[in-house]
Amino acid sequence: MQSTTLRLRGVDDILSFTDSRTGINGRAGVIWWLALGGLFLDAFANSALSAGLGPMTRNLQLTAGQVALLTSFASWVAIAFNPIGGWMADRWGRVAPLVTAKVLAIIGAVLVIFASNFETIIVGRFFVGAAYGIDFAIAMAVLAEFTPSRFKSRLNTWQGMWYTAVCTNLLLALLFFSWDVGDTIWRYSVAATAVFAVAILILQYSLLVESPIWLARKERLDEAAVAMTRIYGQSFVAAPPEDRIPVLNQARRGVANLLLIFRGVYLPRTILAATVQIGQSIQYFAVGWYLPLISAALFGKDFVYATLGALMFNVFGIFGGFLSPTIGRVFGLRIASAVGFAAVFLMLLILGLFSDKMPIWLAAIVPSLFILFHSGGPGANGKSLSSLSFRSELRAGANGVIGAMGSIGAALGLLVFPLFREWYGLNHTFLILSAVPLIASIICFSIKWDPTRTTINPDNEVGAPQFADDKPYVGTTLQTSKP
Repeated sequence: MQSTTLRLRGVDDILSFTDSRTGINGRAGVIWWLALGGLFLDAFANSALSAGLGPMTRNLQLTAGQVALLTSFASWVAIAFNPIGGWMADRWGRVAPLVTAKVLAIIGAVLVIFASNFETIIVGRFFVGAAYGIDFAIAMAVLAEFTPSRFKSRLNTWQGMWYTAVCTNLLLALLFFSWDVGDTIWRYSVAATAVFAVAILILQYSLLVESPIWLARKERLDEAAVAMTRIYGQSFVAAPPEDRIPVLNQARRGVANLLLIFRGVYLPRTILAATVQIGQSIQYFAVGWYLPLISAALFGKDFVYATLGALMFNVFGIFGGFLSPTIGRVFGLRIASAVGFAAVFLMLLILGLFSDKMPIWLAAIVPSLFILFHSGGPGANGKSLSSLSFRSELRAGANGVIGAMGSIGAALGLLVFPLFREWYGLNHTFLILSAVPLIASIICFSIKWDPTRTTINPDNEVGAPQFADDKPYVGTTLQTSKP
């Protein structure tokens, strides 16, 4: 019996085949979840110090300024490595930089585990920030390129993975606490990061396959056919050169490609994605990341009660994060972000006005709703918007630039919370921070672009900014041949 071989003439054929899939399964599903596994590691590494921040502060006798620097340093580093990671992925592909990021995460974790002073921990957090910056820009591009268009909103699943990682950290912190390790508990959380990083490194190195869309956009169609055969278990071959369809809007000027996202139809998309990314980063890392400390302020300083309170808050993040693909599909990523920001603004306003007067039950509900509205709305959408709004050879770079803006927001949030709390008190800190989601909500309601509410595919979009003189073409049906 003869098998059917599918002939690939260009990007359109790969997009047509991907979009015809009824699900994300087989090897494509493995790659999809491995990319999410890397994001789980990023969240785990970023939150590893959160639950143990109080014990670490006592253990190392840190000042408020040192705490602010320590907690925000990885995000400051990620500002540089977000665009570097995007540039690496757009130039050399998706797989090699993803694997490199895991190696950096392991180095950073080992340095922190065995650190005897503040300075060594800072060096370790440098590697963690580099890994985070590289990985997030690329992993989201991979998710976008392996997701059929009808399932675009599923990119938001990463948010549920984030809170799963945070809750796993908190549960492990309770386990380590039961071992009576005292104020060195933070070292055990970081050690768990190293274990996860090694496992994900091995799996990604063994099982990832290069993105066929990226290969085709780079006019490496023979390699794209090999990748498609490995991923989907069907036979693919590249069409003869004379039958191949020219690549539309090929950006050929290296780093200068990144300037394209600030031109033409891309500019409002960049503003929208950056607004969501920056706004959600500030509100999460200024409030959500510090939930163990906020929980201690609300429920008392006992480690177990404070950790259980933070765990309860973050369980709402798991629920909202895994619900966000459905919310995004029903309402669109833009409206989901706008409404989510508005709800977060209301929660911060309530915390700022009444957190010291609330009964215990209300003190538990309001931060939980903050996390629910954040994770179900803007928390996931900034990265999804940037991943779905640009063509393939710009996608990782755009994620890197917009991710760097988000890292600035994260670094600011991590930096200002301990300082504002010391200067103005907890209530006034909540009120000051409430301005962020309010402004972000207004911008989201004002810009109308939504990749889940359009039939435009950025990889064959006519009229997008370009450096080449390619002429538009009309995509055709995938051809088959009998070997």
